[in-house]
Amino acid sequence: MTNVLPQPPAGHCFHCLQPLPDDGGYQVKVAEQQRDVCCYGCQAVAQTIDQQGLLHFYQYRDTSNPLQIPLLPEELKQLEAYDQDDLQAQFTQLEANGLRTTTLSIEGMTCAACAWLIEQQLMQLQGVHQARVNATTERVTITWQPKQVKLSQLLSQIAGLGYRALPFQAATQEQDFKRRRRYFVRRIGIAGLATMQVMMIAVALYFGVVDEVDGNMRQFFWWISLLFATPVLLYSAQPFYLSALRSIQARQLNMDVPVSLALLSAYGASVYATVINEGEVYFESVSMFTFFLLAGRYFELLAKQRAIATAANLVKLLPATAERETADGSLESVAVNQLSAGDIVRVLPGQTLPADGVLLSQEADVNESMLTGESVPVVHRQGDTVLAGTLNQSQPLRLQVAATQQSTVMAKIAALQDQALANKPKLAERAERLANQFVKQLLLLAAATFLIWSFIDPAEAFWVTLAVLVATCPCALALAAPTAVTGVIHQLNRNGIILRNTDTIEALRDVKTIVVDKTGTLTSGQFALHQREYPSQQPVLADALAYALELHSEHPLALPFKSLQPEQHVQLSQVVVDLGEGIRGQWHANDGTQQEIRMGAPRYLAHWHPELSAQTSANVILATEHEVLAYYHVVDQLRDDAASTVKTLQQQGFEVVMLTGDKQSNARKVAEQLGITKVVAECLPQDKLAYVKQQQQQGPVLMIGDGINDGPVLAQADVSMTFGQAADLARQAADVVAMRNDLSAVLALLDATKKSRRVLRQNISWALLYNIGIIPVAVMGWVTPYIAAIGMSLSSLLVLANSLRLNRQPKR
Repeated sequence: MTNVLPQPPAGHCFHCLQPLPDDGGYQVKVAEQQRDVCCYGCQAVAQTIDQQGLLHFYQYRDTSNPLQIPLLPEELKQLEAYDQDDLQAQFTQLEANGLRTTTLSIEGMTCAACAWLIEQQLMQLQGVHQARVNATTERVTITWQPKQVKLSQLLSQIAGLGYRALPFQAATQEQDFKRRRRYFVRRIGIAGLATMQVMMIAVALYFGVVDEVDGNMRQFFWWISLLFATPVLLYSAQPFYLSALRSIQARQLNMDVPVSLALLSAYGASVYATVINEGEVYFESVSMFTFFLLAGRYFELLAKQRAIATAANLVKLLPATAERETADGSLESVAVNQLSAGDIVRVLPGQTLPADGVLLSQEADVNESMLTGESVPVVHRQGDTVLAGTLNQSQPLRLQVAATQQSTVMAKIAALQDQALANKPKLAERAERLANQFVKQLLLLAAATFLIWSFIDPAEAFWVTLAVLVATCPCALALAAPTAVTGVIHQLNRNGIILRNTDTIEALRDVKTIVVDKTGTLTSGQFALHQREYPSQQPVLADALAYALELHSEHPLALPFKSLQPEQHVQLSQVVVDLGEGIRGQWHANDGTQQEIRMGAPRYLAHWHPELSAQTSANVILATEHEVLAYYHVVDQLRDDAASTVKTLQQQGFEVVMLTGDKQSNARKVAEQLGITKVVAECLPQDKLAYVKQQQQQGPVLMIGDGINDGPVLAQADVSMTFGQAADLARQAADVVAMRNDLSAVLALLDATKKSRRVLRQNISWALLYNIGIIPVAVMGWVTPYIAAIGMSLSSLLVLANSLRLNRQPKR
C-alpha cells in the first residue's frame, strides 16, 4: 500500500491531477517516493495526507476524471471544521492577550511516555504557547495563538503521531468510557479463552502425559497451541504494538516497546520450534502474558474513570435546553448553546440553571453544593448573580443571562480542573523522566542478560531475557505520580476547593507562615453601614456622591454604598480607583463648577485634611479638598469559622499573621478576638508585597486574601489562596480557589495535600523498590515470563489502589 499508488498522467500534478507548470512545479515525498505537484498548496496537503496515514485517499481514487476528485480527504475536512469561530466558541476560551485555550480528549494513549511525546511534538509548532498532557485523564490542554497556527493543524499534528484528538465533551465522556471498556473486554475475552485452551495442552506436555506418544503427536499439540495463540498475538495484543510503533516513530521509547519485543520474540521462537519440531514452545506464556497485561490495563482504565468522574459529573450538570422568554412574553424551548447575554430565561423548581445571570425574581433558594460542597441552600435576592449548574429549589425564577457556555463560572471551574490535571508537580515530572530513562536502560540490560546467559546456558538465554523485559517494565513508576495527583485534585474538588497549580502540593510541605488579609478573609465581607455623620449638613448630596463613586469599585467596602437609593442625581467623570486606598473623580456641580472628590480611608484624604485620623473613628470618608462631606462607619462581622480555624492552624505549628490595610485600632480589635498576636496594619498594596518578600527570606509563605489590592501579593507568595466570591484579579493570581467561601477550607487544603504527598512518595518508593528489586531476580533466571507478567501487573494495580485511597477520604 505504501509505494503502489496510482500515478497521474505524465506532466500532471500528483495531488490535483492538473497540468504541471512549465518549470516542473514542486516536489513532495509521499509513501517514501518523491512526487511532482503544481503548487505550494498541493505540496502542503499531500504532505499532511502522508503524515496522517491517509494514503487510501490516493490509492482508491479514480484518476480518469480529475474534476470529480475532491482535493481533501474527508478526514482532513472534518479537522478543518474546527477552525470555525462559532464552533470553537463552544469548547475554547479566549484569553485577554488574544490566545486561545482548549482541552482535547486523546484516544490511544497508554502511558506517561505517550503524554511526553504529544507535548514535545505540539511545542515544536510555532504559535503554541503551552501544551500539557495528563496521562491519567487522557486529555491535553493547549494554549495557542490563532493568528500563527490553526486548531486543525494541532489536531493534525496529534493525528500524525497515531493518536486521535477531539474537543473534550464531558457529556459524551461516559459513552467514550463504555466504548473503551468494550475495546478491552473483547481483547481480554479472546486472550482468556485462548489461554485456558493453551494451558490445558501445556499442562499435558509439562507433566509427561504425551511422553509415550511419538514426536508427531507432540508437534500436533504444538500446532493446536499455535492456532489458539495466534489470535491473541495478532488481535488481543494489538494495543501494545500500536503504542510501541508510535513511540519508535517519534524516537522516544515507552513501556510498550519491551512488552512488544517480549511478545513477538516468544511467539516467533515458539513458531520456529513448532515448524522444525525441535526445542521448546511457550505459547501459554504469550497468551497468559497478554491476558494479565490487558487485565492490568483494564483495571487501570476503571481506576482512571473513578478518579475523573467528579470533574465529568460537574460539567454534565448543565442542562441541554432552556426556557427563553420571547418578545411577547411567551416561552420557547431552545438549546443552551443558543442563549446569549441579555436573554431572559425561566427556571422551574428542581431544575438546573442553564447559564450565569442576574436574578430578576424577588427571591430564590439555590443549592450551590455542586460548586461549594455545602448542601445548605443559599438565599439570593433580586439583583444577585446566580450561576449555571446550581439548582433552583423553591419557586419558579427568572434570570437575565450574563454568561453562557465557556464563559460561565462552571466552565471556568472545569477549565481550572483541567489546568490542574495537566500541570505536573516537579516530583511527578522527575518520576516520568526516570520512567522514560528506565526503558532505555532496560533494553540494554536485556541485551547484556542475553549475552551472559548465552555462555551460561544457551537454551535458557532467550527465556531469561524475556522475563527481564517483562518483569522490569516501569509501568508502576509511570503511574505513580499522575494517579496520586488526580486523586487529591478531585478530593479537593468534592470539598469545593479548586487547585490551579499542582506545585502547591509540594510547596505546602515547607510552609510555616500563613499571612491572612482581614477584610473579606478573616471577616465575612458582608459589610453594612453602621453609622453616618454629615459635617457639611448635606446628607442627600453626600449619599448621592458616595453611591455614584462606589458604582465604579469592586472593593467589598463598596457594596453597602451600592445599595443606597439616592434622592439626587450627580454627574461624575474621570473616576479612578486607587488600589488599597480609595476612589476619586471629577464632580460636576449644578452651578457649573467642577472639583475633585475623594472617598476612602482617612490616610487617603490626609494631605487635604491632616486632622482626620485624630478626629474620627470612621473608616470611610467622603471629602473634597475644601470640606469633609461625610463620615461613614462600615462594619464587618467575623467569619463563623475564623476563630476555630486560626486556633487549629496555630496548634499545627503555623504562625498566623494578619496583614491588612485597615486602621491599626480596628485590626487589633479583630486580632484579639481571634488570638492572632502578630498584626501588620495600615498597609498599601506595595507595603503588603514588601512584607511578604521579607518573610520569604525566612521561609515559604502561604498568603490568603480576596481583594483587588491582594492580587500582587497573592502572585508573590509561594502558595496563595482566595475564595470564589473574591475579586477577579485575586482569583487569577491565586494558586487555590475555595468555592465554598469558608476559611476552614485552608485546613482541608493542608490536610489533603499532606496525605497526597504521603501517597505520592509511597507510590514512587514502591515502584522503584519493585523495579530495582526484581532486576537481580529476573537476571538470575528465577522468574518465568508469565510470573513476570503477573508481577508487573500487580505492581501497577497496587499503585492505583493506593492512589484511590485519596478518593475515599471523608469530606470536612
